[in-house]
Amino acid sequence: MPIFSGNRERWLWKGRALASSNASFHERGIAGALFAPLKWFFGGLFVLLALILAAWIIDWIFVFKVWPEGLERLQSLLDEDLALATRLWDSYSEFPRFAAATANALYAMLFKVTGIHDMGARFAEGAALSIPDTVVRNTYIANVEAIRVAMIGTQLFGVRLAALAMTMPMFALGYCVASVDGLARRAIRRASGGRESASLYHRAKYLQVMLLVTSAAASLLLHVSMDQRYTLACTAIVLPILAQVQWTFYKKHL
Repeated sequence: MPIFSGNRERWLWKGRALASSNASFHERGIAGALFAPLKWFFGGLFVLLALILAAWIIDWIFVFKVWPEGLERLQSLLDEDLALATRLWDSYSEFPRFAAATANALYAMLFKVTGIHDMGARFAEGAALSIPDTVVRNTYIANVEAIRVAMIGTQLFGVRLAALAMTMPMFALGYCVASVDGLARRAIRRASGGRESASLYHRAKYLQVMLLVTSAAASLLLHVSMDQRYTLACTAIVLPILAQVQWTFYKKHL
């Protein structure tokens, strides 16, 4: 009886292990290597669309509820950001062109690919339309101010996104150097029996996420024409410090 019970427990344990292995098959091996880039791509695309939607909501609030000038103020903010980018990035003469290309690419993805841009141009011609097109035109005209705000807001978002993208190599370099230094400190701790702190590791890791989110929000969503170099430079200084703390206190017995 005990032998049968032991065999039964052994078979149950093997069944659970096999089920767990099959359930996580998509996260391992070749399948994981193939699907990981797609997961990162769609995750990044979702975050980008969520930020653009947040920018639209803030634009609508400011244009329709806060600014007396309304749409003219948003257009002037876009012009100020373009002029500021031209002045501040004079050391890299290609940046104004890169900022304009980024703004145009976002605009094309959201309004030209979807047909909204061509729809407005066709409705402006005043040609005779079918009944479905007339319904669509009336809906478009009823929301034309909100659509124009979204269009200008998308271009403003693109200009600021270009400045943020230009600093990504600096962030990556600082993070890599700090991670290497932190892992070296971890090796010293493992050899000398230094203390281990899981709380410091997790706090530094979560603070990095909060720092990046806050920096991105301040760079992309604030309705003030500002020099982004100060915000991004502060982020580039604090991020490596947090990365160093994170990897210094990584579990030393792994």
